[in-house]
Amino acid sequence: MTSMAIPAGMPQYDDVPRFDVAKVRADFPILDREVNGHPLVYLDSANTSHKPRQVLDVLAEHYALHNANVSRSVHTLGTEATEAYEGARAKIAAFINAPSVDEVVFTKNSTEAINLVAYAFSNASLRADGDPRFRLGPGDEIVISEMEHHSNIVPWQLLAERTGATLRWFPVTDQGRLDESGLDDLVTERTKIVSLVHMSNILGTVNATSRITARVREVGALLLLDCSQSVPHLPMDVVGYDVDFIVFTGHKMCGPTGIGVLWGRGELLAAMPPVMGGGSMIETVTMAGSTFAAPPARFEAGTPPIAEAVALGAAVDYLTAIGMPAVQWHEKELTAYALDALATVPDLRIFGPTVPVGRGGTISFALGDVHPHDVGQVLDSLGVQVRVGHHCAKPVCTRFGVPATTRASFYLYTTTAEIDALVAGLERVRKVFQ
Repeated sequence: MTSMAIPAGMPQYDDVPRFDVAKVRADFPILDREVNGHPLVYLDSANTSHKPRQVLDVLAEHYALHNANVSRSVHTLGTEATEAYEGARAKIAAFINAPSVDEVVFTKNSTEAINLVAYAFSNASLRADGDPRFRLGPGDEIVISEMEHHSNIVPWQLLAERTGATLRWFPVTDQGRLDESGLDDLVTERTKIVSLVHMSNILGTVNATSRITARVREVGALLLLDCSQSVPHLPMDVVGYDVDFIVFTGHKMCGPTGIGVLWGRGELLAAMPPVMGGGSMIETVTMAGSTFAAPPARFEAGTPPIAEAVALGAAVDYLTAIGMPAVQWHEKELTAYALDALATVPDLRIFGPTVPVGRGGTISFALGDVHPHDVGQVLDSLGVQVRVGHHCAKPVCTRFGVPATTRASFYLYTTTAEIDALVAGLERVRKVFQ
């Protein structure tokens, strides 16, 4: 059982999935360190998560004992590296309930994965024989939302510029939810792709996608979900969500940096032209032209992030052993506790949902007129690590009339004591700047 007290107002279920938070924390060496003479309080997991020993050990062991390139060598080390790399792909496919392991494409992060899809649209649009689902031109439309991370805005802006298509977006309500009131007018027969964040990195909102998915299917468009903030925190089933693509990144889910994932429906990946050319993505090459390998190799040109993929497989093992339903419930309790605790801080304004329903463990706020950078510096002096700035989501800040926010974000190793430290730190900020 977790040692965390269940917040007031949360259901007191005996059969909800749980884990021992203290035991989990013991797996993360960095949590033992101090910052500025205080115990580390890490509340920036939406930015990047920490890595357990189980992942660090696999990464070190791969380089120490199995380092070789993949898919090229017949020698022992090459075989071991290839088996580990493809084994990680299989683990990730199972983690998200992908129907086929060949639907998992390794990228360096979510940003590259989104750009891969966007450039596949662009390349298909230049070909007379391009699949019509991926061909864009004047009169066609791309739909995103106002709550997106820049990595799910800029690639589509650039695609619209390259093709002459029009970019449109869902607005955000005052409560930090997607405004779906104009859904039928926004997603139409002109729409070719809808690309939305699943869990907002700044508002914490978890977007319910069923109505949007139904409309996307009705008009014959494609649907991509940016799951950078959701795959690390809740169970993911790509079949159950009825999406065409999802993207996520390893460093936010206990894995290393430099590794991410694009999942796409097999028949869609097979219809997409390559984006990068080079080694390992080809079928044949002559001086007159080339033909290309089947997915996922078609989209993994050059030497891939091998050790990083293997370590991401270890992170998936770690999260699977704990259980994603347990991770999700732990963070739901933490979020309820944090929302109640932050409500006691005078002059604090939360951006996004203020109830622990349809939201994750990411809370952005303003503290009176104190600039977020000042808030962050005072908190850092107390060992409390939060993120300050626009969080690569400037349109959200513009929507709520602020230049930046302070953001606290939680993960499976976060405790209520750390949230208490945040609240105490904010009281210190108020005393310094009042």
